[in-house]
Amino acid sequence: MCLMFGFLIFEIEFNQRKMKKTIIITIASVLLIGCAEMNTILKDIDTTSTGPVPLTNIEVIKGLKEALSVGTNNSTSLTSKLDGFYKNPEIFIPFPPEAIKVKNTIEDLGMKSQVDKFVMTMNRSAETASKKAAPIFINAITSMSIADGFAILKGSDNAATNYLKEKTSGQLRTEFNPVVRNAISEVEVTKYWNPVINTYNKIPFIDKQNPNLEDYITTKAMDGLFLMIEKEEKQIRKDPLARVTDILKRVFG
Repeated sequence: MCLMFGFLIFEIEFNQRKMKKTIIITIASVLLIGCAEMNTILKDIDTTSTGPVPLTNIEVIKGLKEALSVGTNNSTSLTSKLDGFYKNPEIFIPFPPEAIKVKNTIEDLGMKSQVDKFVMTMNRSAETASKKAAPIFINAITSMSIADGFAILKGSDNAATNYLKEKTSGQLRTEFNPVVRNAISEVEVTKYWNPVINTYNKIPFIDKQNPNLEDYITTKAMDGLFLMIEKEEKQIRKDPLARVTDILKRVFG
């Protein structure tokens, strides 16, 4: 590049001597810059003229589906392991609040160990159900509109989770209920619940209680899973190390 400038200037100087002084000054300015500096200037001009390539609609939708897939897989892996619910204070399932009188009364009668076992089996049923939740969630991550995609991308840290919850909660409950029912049977929740509730309901002049454990555990299990998905989404948005695929790096980078 510098040699080309020198040759051009020499030829101009030879043919048009009247411009000699002006050209010499120009030569000096150019040569003082040097080849390295000229290359840097040209590189800067080139990069500033192009800029980053905008995200396509397809990339946005693909990235959001990927984020939800990663989030649901990680969340179900966490909650489905032993003590995934039971020893996680964020999603631990307590004794049904509407039957808290049952708990207090039965514990006063010396049946605290039975109450504790019942609470543990409720959490075990949620853990068991979570093993089958991943494909239910994945199937629920269906097509989303372009407008929804960009709204989620630019939304809050839990926008994708809220979208998933809004669009799929009804369907998930319908599909998740029998899974929880089977889990309740598998870990023998009723084995520990029946002695508690039967003892309580035999107390004279007491208002009989019998909450729907299936609905209660289903709701709490879904709440716990969505909370874990939300945490995964926030991590993907904020932590580059959580973006484990190229599309996640592209969309959330």
